[in-house]
Amino acid sequence: LTPSPDPGVDPEPRPRAGWPIIDTAATAAVAAARLRASCGRPPGREREGAMAEVVFELLHLELVSRLRAGGEAGAGEPERGKCISTLEGMGFRAGQGLIERFTKESPSFKDELDVMKFICKEFWTNLFRKQIDNLRTNHQGTYVLQDNRFRLLTPISNGKQYLEEAPKFLAFTCGLLRGALSNLGIDSAVTAEVSALPACKFHIVIQAS
Repeated sequence: LTPSPDPGVDPEPRPRAGWPIIDTAATAAVAAARLRASCGRPPGREREGAMAEVVFELLHLELVSRLRAGGEAGAGEPERGKCISTLEGMGFRAGQGLIERFTKESPSFKDELDVMKFICKEFWTNLFRKQIDNLRTNHQGTYVLQDNRFRLLTPISNGKQYLEEAPKFLAFTCGLLRGALSNLGIDSAVTAEVSALPACKFHIVIQAS
């Protein structure tokens, strides 16, 4: 026998009108990123770290999907640009908070390049369980960080037809980088480039003060 549903319970609860769905998802994504960071280093917490990683990736995917759906509903390039700008802003705020946690016990940075090395190693490892694969600079304020298998691109890495979707999946991380650098006293512009999924490059240009 199939039990009948409780008449007082909605078997498929739906969001009520007025709920701030996107803000809630963003807050959850930031919380998951912090959870992931707190589980990344201490020994004996590998399972918690892996769980936090999955939670973060799923919430990031949901956040992008919600904003993308809103952009498609509004149609037009301005709405798509607003979607990317919103994600970047959320990442910026998250990056500002996370870098404080990661640098609490770190020695002072010697110079700008030292900061970038920290971002490529400790910052990236805490968030994505791997270091940046390659760091390049022209020694004039431009840095290129290459990740050959970026975790947040894996959901769309099955074909070239998804390349046009990549900016939405990279905007949050561009914000993370810009926010982290901002809290370390470095004003920057961060963009991302994808030619073959799931590899990507983050271009960081230091802004003259």
